[in-house]
Amino acid sequence: MILDIDTKLLKKNAYRVTKQRGITALRIRVPGGDLNIKYFDIIKEVAEKYGNGTVHITTRQGFEIPGISMEKIDEINELISPIIRGLKDEGVQIEDEEGGYPAAGTRNVSACIGNRVCPFANYDTTALALKIEKLIYPNDYHVKIAVTGCPNDCIKAHMQDIGIIGQVEPIYDPSRCIGCQACVKNCKRRVTGALTFENFKVVRDPNRCIGCGECILKCPTSAWTRGEKYYRIVIMGRTGKKNPRLAQTFIEWADEESVLKIIKNMYDFIDKYIDKTLDKEHVGYIVDREGFKKFKEEVLKDVKLPKKAKVANHIDYTGYRYERNTIYD
Repeated sequence: MILDIDTKLLKKNAYRVTKQRGITALRIRVPGGDLNIKYFDIIKEVAEKYGNGTVHITTRQGFEIPGISMEKIDEINELISPIIRGLKDEGVQIEDEEGGYPAAGTRNVSACIGNRVCPFANYDTTALALKIEKLIYPNDYHVKIAVTGCPNDCIKAHMQDIGIIGQVEPIYDPSRCIGCQACVKNCKRRVTGALTFENFKVVRDPNRCIGCGECILKCPTSAWTRGEKYYRIVIMGRTGKKNPRLAQTFIEWADEESVLKIIKNMYDFIDKYIDKTLDKEHVGYIVDREGFKKFKEEVLKDVKLPKKAKVANHIDYTGYRYERNTIYD
C-alpha cells in the first residue's frame, strides 16, 4: 500500500517526494556529466513505461524521471540495475546493484567537459569527478561538489560546497619569444594582468597569476608551455533561503592527491560536527557555526600539500541575508 511507504527510505533510494500523492520521481546519477549512451534506452523505458514520458535534466547534470507510481519502485530498481552496475564496475562501492541507489544525500558530482574536448581546460574533469565519486559515494550527507577545467568556471564551482578549479603553471622560454605581446595583451584584457613586458621579455607575476593557461594558448611560437597541473579549491558557496553566497578560495596550487584527501576529511568533519537534530544540514552552515579555523585544521589533517600551495588564513564570507536587505524603498 502507498500509505506504507517509508519516505526517508524513499529519498535515500534517490526517489523524490513530489506534490502528487503516491507519485515520485527517480534521480539518475551521472558522475561528471558523462554517461554511456547504452543507458539511454533504460532511461527511456522507465520514462515511457512507468513515468509520464518526460525526463528532466537537472542542474547537477543528472536525469530525473517524473510521474512514477511509488508502487513500482521495486520493478524500476531492477530495471535500472545495469546503470548502477556500471558505477560499481568503475569502482564505486555499491553492494546491491538491484536494490536501487543506496544513497542520495551527496548530490551528483558535476563537471565541465574538460580537456577531452575544451582547449581551455587544464585537466580531465570527467576522470577527477569519477575519482571523487568513488571516494564519497554512497553517502547520506547533503554535499555539492563540482569540478571545472579552468578559471572560466563553466560548471559554476563557486556555487558549490566544494569547487575544484583547474590550474596550470605556465613555463616561459625567452629564447622562443618574439615580443609580440599577444599573451600580455590578452592577460591584461581578459584575465588578471599577471603578465608584463620588460626588457623585451615577458615577466609573470606569480601573485597575480591564476593558472588559467591562456598565455600558452595565445603564444604563436610556443614560448609558453604547460608545466605541472594544479587545482584551486573554493569552499562553502551556496544558494538557499538563509545566506546565499559565492565560494571563496581555500587553497590554490594544490595537487590531486591533496584535493581528494581534503574532500575525504571534509566528510569526517561533517560527521563530527553536524547538527543531528535536523533532517539535513549543509556543510557551510556547520563551518559558520564551528568556525573556519576548526574546519581548516580538520580537513588539512595528514594532507601533504605541494610547496607551491597557498592556504587561506582567513575567509571573509559575504553574500547577503534576506532580513538585512536594504535595496527596497
